[in-house]
Amino acid sequence: STLARVRTWAAGRGTPHRLSDMARITHTFDFPDRFVAGTTGEPGARTFFLQARESSRLVSVLCEKQQVQVLADHLERILDELTKLGVGELEIPPAVAKADDLDPLDVPIDEEFRVGTMTIAWDSDNDCIQIELFAVVDEEDVDPLADIVFGDDAEPMAAQEALTVRLAPADARQFVARSRSLVQAGRPPNPG
Repeated sequence: STLARVRTWAAGRGTPHRLSDMARITHTFDFPDRFVAGTTGEPGARTFFLQARESSRLVSVLCEKQQVQVLADHLERILDELTKLGVGELEIPPAVAKADDLDPLDVPIDEEFRVGTMTIAWDSDNDCIQIELFAVVDEEDVDPLADIVFGDDAEPMAAQEALTVRLAPADARQFVARSRSLVQAGRPPNPG
Protein backbone atom coordinates (compact mmCIF):
# COMPACT_ATOMS: atom_id res chain seq x y z
CA SER A 1 0.00 0.00 0.00
CA THR A 2 1.08 3.59 -0.53
CA LEU A 3 2.32 4.89 2.80
CA ALA A 4 3.74 8.24 3.75
CA ARG A 5 5.18 8.85 7.19
CA VAL A 6 5.91 12.36 8.24
CA ARG A 7 7.66 12.89 11.55
CA THR A 8 6.87 16.12 13.43
CA TRP A 9 5.49 17.21 16.90
CA ALA A 10 2.83 16.43 19.70
CA ALA A 11 1.30 15.89 23.49
CA GLY A 12 -2.13 14.37 24.88
CA ARG A 13 -5.69 13.50 26.46
CA GLY A 14 -9.39 12.89 25.43
CA THR A 15 -12.51 10.74 25.00
CA PRO A 16 -10.48 7.66 24.20
CA HIS A 17 -11.03 4.13 23.01
CA ARG A 18 -8.62 2.09 25.14
CA LEU A 19 -7.35 -0.99 23.30
CA SER A 20 -5.90 -2.61 26.43
CA ASP A 21 -4.65 -1.54 29.84
CA MET A 22 -1.13 -0.92 28.52
CA ALA A 23 -1.94 0.03 24.94
CA ARG A 24 -2.10 3.37 23.20
CA ILE A 25 -5.33 5.38 23.42
CA THR A 26 -6.68 5.66 19.87
CA HIS A 27 -9.47 7.98 18.76
CA THR A 28 -10.88 6.34 15.62
CA PHE A 29 -13.13 8.02 13.04
CA ASP A 30 -14.20 5.89 10.09
CA PHE A 31 -15.61 8.26 7.47
CA PRO A 32 -16.40 11.10 9.90
CA ASP A 33 -19.01 13.78 9.28
CA ARG A 34 -16.17 16.31 9.24
CA PHE A 35 -12.35 16.21 9.19
CA VAL A 36 -10.73 19.62 8.79
CA ALA A 37 -7.73 21.75 9.55
CA GLY A 38 -8.52 25.05 11.23
CA THR A 39 -7.09 27.80 13.38
CA THR A 40 -7.75 29.99 16.35
CA GLY A 41 -6.20 33.45 16.72
CA GLU A 42 -5.16 36.13 14.27
CA PRO A 43 -2.75 35.79 11.29
CA GLY A 44 0.79 35.80 12.59
CA ALA A 45 -0.33 34.34 15.92
CA ARG A 46 -2.59 31.50 14.80
CA THR A 47 -2.82 28.13 16.51
CA PHE A 48 -3.45 25.23 14.11
CA PHE A 49 -5.69 22.24 14.81
CA LEU A 50 -6.85 19.13 13.01
CA GLN A 51 -10.38 18.22 14.04
CA ALA A 52 -12.60 15.19 13.47
CA ARG A 53 -16.35 15.12 14.21
CA GLU A 54 -18.81 12.27 14.00
CA SER A 55 -22.28 13.09 15.31
CA SER A 56 -21.68 14.67 18.76
CA ARG A 57 -18.19 13.13 19.15
CA LEU A 58 -15.43 15.71 18.59
CA VAL A 59 -11.63 15.38 18.77
CA SER A 60 -9.23 18.28 18.20
CA VAL A 61 -5.45 17.88 18.03
CA LEU A 62 -2.88 20.67 18.07
CA CYS A 63 -0.48 20.80 15.14
CA GLU A 64 1.95 23.09 13.34
CA LYS A 65 1.18 25.05 10.18
CA GLN A 66 3.88 23.06 8.37
CA GLN A 67 2.18 19.81 9.38
CA VAL A 68 -1.08 20.93 7.77
CA GLN A 69 0.82 21.82 4.59
CA VAL A 70 2.76 18.54 4.52
CA LEU A 71 -0.38 16.48 5.19
CA ALA A 72 -2.24 18.25 2.36
CA ASP A 73 0.74 17.82 -0.01
CA HIS A 74 0.99 14.09 0.66
CA LEU A 75 -2.75 13.49 0.44
CA GLU A 76 -2.80 15.25 -2.91
CA ARG A 77 0.22 13.29 -4.14
CA ILE A 78 -1.36 9.96 -3.17
CA LEU A 79 -4.70 10.84 -4.79
CA ASP A 80 -2.97 12.03 -7.98
CA GLU A 81 -0.91 8.83 -8.11
CA LEU A 82 -4.02 6.70 -7.63
CA THR A 83 -5.67 8.58 -10.51
CA LYS A 84 -2.70 7.79 -12.77
CA LEU A 85 -2.65 4.13 -11.73
CA GLY A 86 -6.40 3.60 -12.05
CA VAL A 87 -7.50 1.74 -8.93
CA GLY A 88 -10.11 -0.77 -10.04
CA GLU A 89 -13.55 0.70 -10.57
CA LEU A 90 -13.11 3.47 -8.01
CA GLU A 91 -13.10 6.93 -9.52
CA ILE A 92 -10.74 9.34 -7.78
CA PRO A 93 -12.21 12.85 -8.00
CA PRO A 94 -10.09 15.66 -9.45
CA ALA A 95 -8.53 18.30 -7.22
CA VAL A 96 -10.87 21.07 -6.10
CA ALA A 97 -9.89 24.74 -6.04
CA LYS A 98 -12.17 25.77 -3.16
CA ALA A 99 -13.42 23.60 -0.31
CA ASP A 100 -17.16 23.33 0.30
CA ASP A 101 -16.64 23.60 4.08
CA LEU A 102 -14.97 26.86 5.09
CA ASP A 103 -16.76 27.10 8.45
CA PRO A 104 -14.79 27.68 11.66
CA LEU A 105 -13.71 24.75 13.82
CA ASP A 106 -16.44 23.15 15.92
CA VAL A 107 -16.50 24.13 19.59
CA PRO A 108 -15.42 23.37 22.17
CA ILE A 109 -11.85 23.14 20.92
CA ASP A 110 -10.27 20.95 23.60
CA GLU A 111 -6.76 19.86 22.65
CA GLU A 112 -6.50 16.07 22.99
CA PHE A 113 -2.77 16.04 22.21
CA ARG A 114 -0.06 17.69 20.15
CA VAL A 115 0.67 15.93 16.85
CA GLY A 116 4.07 14.36 16.27
CA THR A 117 4.43 11.62 13.69
CA MET A 118 1.82 11.32 10.94
CA THR A 119 1.21 8.35 8.64
CA ILE A 120 -0.87 8.28 5.47
CA ALA A 121 -1.85 5.08 3.69
CA TRP A 122 -4.22 3.95 0.93
CA ASP A 123 -6.58 1.24 2.24
CA SER A 124 -7.34 -0.75 -0.92
CA ASP A 125 -9.79 -3.06 0.91
CA ASN A 126 -12.05 -0.09 1.76
CA ASP A 127 -11.07 2.33 -1.05
CA CYS A 128 -10.11 5.06 1.37
CA ILE A 129 -7.19 7.01 2.77
CA GLN A 130 -6.16 6.29 6.34
CA ILE A 131 -4.46 9.05 8.29
CA GLU A 132 -2.85 8.37 11.65
CA LEU A 133 -1.76 11.24 13.86
CA PHE A 134 0.40 10.27 16.83
CA ALA A 135 1.06 12.30 19.98
CA VAL A 136 4.55 13.70 20.31
CA VAL A 137 6.83 11.31 22.13
CA ASP A 138 9.82 13.57 22.86
CA GLU A 139 9.15 17.32 23.12
CA GLU A 140 12.89 18.00 22.64
CA ASP A 141 13.03 16.12 19.33
CA VAL A 142 11.18 18.82 17.44
CA ASP A 143 11.56 19.08 13.66
CA PRO A 144 8.23 19.32 11.78
CA LEU A 145 9.73 18.20 8.47
CA ALA A 146 12.29 15.68 9.75
CA ASP A 147 11.68 12.63 7.60
CA ILE A 148 9.23 11.62 4.94
CA VAL A 149 9.11 7.93 4.03
CA PHE A 150 7.11 6.21 1.32
CA GLY A 151 6.57 2.46 1.40
CA ASP A 152 6.05 0.06 4.27
CA ASP A 153 8.92 1.42 6.39
CA ALA A 154 6.89 2.85 9.29
CA GLU A 155 7.78 1.12 12.53
CA PRO A 156 5.24 0.95 15.38
CA MET A 157 4.96 4.36 17.04
CA ALA A 158 5.77 4.81 20.73
CA ALA A 159 3.11 7.50 21.23
CA GLN A 160 0.65 7.10 24.11
CA GLU A 161 -2.25 8.54 22.08
CA ALA A 162 -3.32 8.67 18.44
CA LEU A 163 -6.09 9.85 16.13
CA THR A 164 -6.97 7.59 13.20
CA VAL A 165 -9.22 8.92 10.42
CA ARG A 166 -10.39 7.10 7.31
CA LEU A 167 -11.57 9.32 4.43
CA ALA A 168 -13.20 8.70 1.08
CA PRO A 169 -11.15 10.20 -1.79
CA ALA A 170 -13.67 13.04 -2.27
CA ASP A 171 -13.38 14.00 1.42
CA ALA A 172 -9.58 13.87 1.19
CA ARG A 173 -9.71 16.27 -1.80
CA GLN A 174 -11.90 18.62 0.27
CA PHE A 175 -9.40 18.44 3.14
CA VAL A 176 -6.56 19.36 0.76
CA ALA A 177 -8.46 22.37 -0.67
CA ARG A 178 -9.40 23.70 2.77
CA SER A 179 -5.88 23.18 4.12
CA ARG A 180 -4.29 25.04 1.21
CA SER A 181 -6.57 28.06 1.69
CA LEU A 182 -5.97 27.97 5.45
CA VAL A 183 -2.17 27.98 5.07
CA GLN A 184 -2.33 30.75 2.42
CA ALA A 185 -4.68 32.89 4.57
CA GLY A 186 -1.89 33.79 6.99
CA ARG A 187 0.61 34.81 4.30
CA PRO A 188 1.05 38.41 3.20
CA PRO A 189 0.09 39.19 -0.41
CA ASN A 190 2.85 38.61 -2.97
CA PRO A 191 4.17 42.03 -4.08
CA GLY A 192 3.84 42.13 -7.79
